[in-house]
Amino acid sequence: MPSSEEDVTSAPYIAIVLMESSSDSRDYVPLYQENIVLIHARDEDAARQAAERRSRQSESSFLNEGGQKITWRLKTIVDVQEAQDADLTRDADLYSRHFRDHVSYEKFEPLLSGEEL
Repeated sequence: MPSSEEDVTSAPYIAIVLMESSSDSRDYVPLYQENIVLIHARDEDAARQAAERRSRQSESSFLNEGGQKITWRLKTIVDVQEAQDADLTRDADLYSRHFRDHVSYEKFEPLLSGEEL
């Protein structure tokens, strides 16, 4: 039995979150991280707010092995969509996006070219 009204009306949403690293070092090259996050919310606006709150809570700073201070911050919430399949207890389609420029996608996605991060 659901414990609250929100449990009755919530649905799974997928948020695409872009994080950005920075450093106080002049020779540092920023790194970006795309996170795909599952959020349960009553509507898209609540899911977007929850994704932003969750992402802000994950912001952090640390010293790397070279002694540089690295800071990870939320850059943007790219997209929020209701999951394509609501039953997440089995195999499910979660999210789809479309693009037109495959060459740019290959440049953007280091895993396609075998590049190490």
